[in-house]
Amino acid sequence: MDVNVAPGLLLAAAGCAGIYLASPHQRWLAASWPALPARVAGVLLLVAGLVALLQVLQAAAAAFVFVHWLMLLFVIFPYLGALRVSRRESRS
Repeated sequence: MDVNVAPGLLLAAAGCAGIYLASPHQRWLAASWPALPARVAGVLLLVAGLVALLQVLQAAAAAFVFVHWLMLLFVIFPYLGALRVSRRESRS
């Protein structure tokens, strides 16, 4: 049996990115995305990611992987933005 969780993780990562980019304090782009459409799209991508994980993993394992993936991404994304800003400022 070929278990491929990558599509679920990629969908969830895209959902997290959409939610993060809708934040007024995001540091990836010069301006944040429109809040409501980006958050709705992000939540829909998160749901799609969870559904994809549920197709290849048992429910408890899928929930565990999904929640820990979200925690990791929502912690890392602000640091990636800060790293980008600090590198841009150090070049100036």
